Amino acid sequence: QVQLVESGGGLVQPGGSLRLSCAASGRTFSFFRMGWYRQAPGKQRELVALISNGGNTNYADSVKGRFTISRDNAKNTVFLQMNSLKPEDTAVYYCNLFVITTTAINYWGQGTQVTVSS
Repeated sequence: QVQLVESGGGLVQPGGSLRLSCAASGRTFSFFRMGWYRQAPGKQRELVALISNGGNTNYADSVKGRFTISRDNAKNTVFLQMNSLKPEDTAVYYCNLFVITTTAINYWGQGTQVTVSS
């Protein structure tokens, strides 16, 4: 099993910044993708950003140029630097670890609340 523990959420004013962290522990894999998703009230969970073992990244159009995903492979940790935050970024942010062994497996963190409001 894999445990994902997120931290760094909170309340911030529009235009502000936050940095989310997610540490993975438990079962280890050689190659796996990590990422962040978010879910706002009344909406479906959506992709925010992904990063591969090799550092290749993918972002939702709505966050390009404002958010940066990075990872520390030695510590099995992924980060999401969020700048120029907008009220529409308000959501619960979930850390994700995706790996393919004999089957495809998604692991999820418990979520951390990000609220952008004045």
